[in-house]
Formats: sequence, structure tokens, C-alpha cells
Amino acid sequence: MNLRAVEEVSTQVPADDFQALEDKVYRTIELYKSAREARSIAERDVQRLREQLEQREEEVENMRRELVSLRKERELVRSRVEKMLAQIDRIEEPAAS
Repeated sequence: MNLRAVEEVSTQVPADDFQALEDKVYRTIELYKSAREARSIAERDVQRLREQLEQREEEVENMRRELVSLRKERELVRSRVEKMLAQIDRIEEPAAS
């Protein structure tokens, strides 16, 4: 915009209207800055939550593996105990007769 156009605009627009427009522009700039900052904060929060979710998923997977392992171990112990009880029952049978 050249100097002549600026002069024409300034003569056409009263000072109060120009001041109001200027205030609106500055408020709009501040709103934009605030929105950008809020977006940046939200993006950081999303990234942090994704990392936490990934950690929790890893923990859940580790716990599942441990649960499977413990169940197998429990079944093995149960089987061994049942075998021992069966042997004890066989030992007691002749004594009871």
C-alpha cells in the first residue's frame, strides 16, 4: 500500500474507528497466540499420554506372560502333589487291609 492510499484511508476512517479496528486486530493476535500455545500444550499432553499408554500396554503384556507362567507352574505343582498323594494312598492300602 503506497503513502497516498494510506492517506486516503486515514481521511476516510475516523480515528476512533481506526483505534477500535486496531484493538480488534491486537485482540485477534493475542487470541491466536493463546490458541497456538493451547494447541502446543495439548500436543505435548497427547504425546505424554501415548507414551504412558505404551508403557501400560507393555506392563499388561508382561503381566499376561507372568500369569501364564504361574498357571503352568501351578498345574505342574498340582500334578506332582497328586502323584505324591496317590503314592501315599497306595502305601496305606496294604496297611489298611
